[in-house]
Amino acid sequence: MDVITLSHGSGGVETEKLLKRLILSKLKDEMKRALGGIGTDELDDGATLRISNSFLVASMDSYTVNPPFFPGGNVGELAASGTINDVLVMGGNPVAILDSVVFEEGFPMKRADEILNSFLDVLRKEKVSLIGGDLKVMPRGQLDGVLIATVGLGIATRPVVDSNLKEGDRLIITGSIGEHGAAILAAQRGFDVESEGLKSDVRTLSFMRDLISKFGEDIHAARDPTRGGLAGSLNEWAKKTGLVLVVDEERIPVREEVRAFTELLGVDPLTLACEGRALLGVSSESVEEILSFLENRGEAPSLIGEVHKSKRFEGIVLLKTISGGSRILEPPSGEIVPRIC
Repeated sequence: MDVITLSHGSGGVETEKLLKRLILSKLKDEMKRALGGIGTDELDDGATLRISNSFLVASMDSYTVNPPFFPGGNVGELAASGTINDVLVMGGNPVAILDSVVFEEGFPMKRADEILNSFLDVLRKEKVSLIGGDLKVMPRGQLDGVLIATVGLGIATRPVVDSNLKEGDRLIITGSIGEHGAAILAAQRGFDVESEGLKSDVRTLSFMRDLISKFGEDIHAARDPTRGGLAGSLNEWAKKTGLVLVVDEERIPVREEVRAFTELLGVDPLTLACEGRALLGVSSESVEEILSFLENRGEAPSLIGEVHKSKRFEGIVLLKTISGGSRILEPPSGEIVPRIC
């Protein structure tokens, strides 16, 4: 770790090591949370602050996608959707966003308009206010196009915290995986795949509002599996809880367009980012009702696994393969897809 590499930003093992070295190892326990909420001690999709009988949910992210326009969307739509989703999967009702937009000198004004229009269109649709921000321009050659950083704010009665995952819980993914990562990878490699039906799944997880309202206590964990994909999110949950997550490869939905493209390039779709899916850990007693609710909301949920406690193993993900065997699903490592979100 003499220098920072692209793999340090891929959301996998190297990202975790860099985060520990630069920040987490330097924080004392009292600096990791505030006002009875959760913070860097949890490393969830967001943080919370207790305010009277409710919680303020806050999430921060930055978006430096290459290319800024990709099959199915652009960096503006991605920034707004991703920020809102981080608040939603924490159990929050998104109410406001702050943004910081940095353009490179010479960036086309028409493209800048398209990006910011897409950003604001998402906020209007979700009735989320833009309450502040910052705009800067960097000299040509000192920034690659555009960077958007955001802070999302929401209100939660009962936050959803991933470490609340329990033995016996069932694991649900709300749709097919890997589409955003595959679309970005295709754009970076110069493939025209949109005409063949491959595009990003970028969108807001609006259904989470009603899901939390109806099944709040039965939703024990929630995550939008972005960098590191499904494999990354499952491994984070396993490591946090010390539990064994058993998932069935045959039940994990992968669209044929994604499967064909990833097989061509030798990439595992389980490690590719999603931008319009939720991974849920839910009570076994309510799993059928939750699946039915999601289907009625137009989602295509799949029950992909369950949570176990083991005396022999701790904090691992076990994948039951299509061939009938089993293997440990390792956390992603290396340069999966650089600058994906």
